Amino acid sequence: MSLQSTDPIADLLTRIRNAVMVGKNEISVPSSKLKVTVAKELKKAKYLSEVKVESSKPRDTLVITINQPGENPTITELTRLSKPGRRVYASASDIPRVKNGRGMVLVSTSKGVMPGNDAVKQRLGGELLLKIY
Repeated sequence: MSLQSTDPIADLLTRIRNAVMVGKNEISVPSSKLKVTVAKELKKAKYLSEVKVESSKPRDTLVITINQPGENPTITELTRLSKPGRRVYASASDIPRVKNGRGMVLVSTSKGVMPGNDAVKQRLGGELLLKIY
């Protein structure tokens, strides 16, 4: 069985979404630089409780704590915007606002992965990775 996925970000988001639906607090996924960056941005926006990388033999494992036991998760909806078959790009003026600013869009820019409002402030466009609220 292969651990490779054609869309690793979609796989990460699906695992988080499924864990939220069944009430799990923690998930572990195979690690990559992009997954770690996305998870850290979600933690910075307070959608995730903790993100850490554990080193293991074939490849590192990304351990994500969605919420502490006894707390409700802060994630209501998590959607992948750009897919391998249909990439979605936006200029700085076209980056969408999610739920009137209560949610966020993650954008992959030339300066790295950042929330949509930071990309608008820096006047950077890029690939729309996901939306969350």
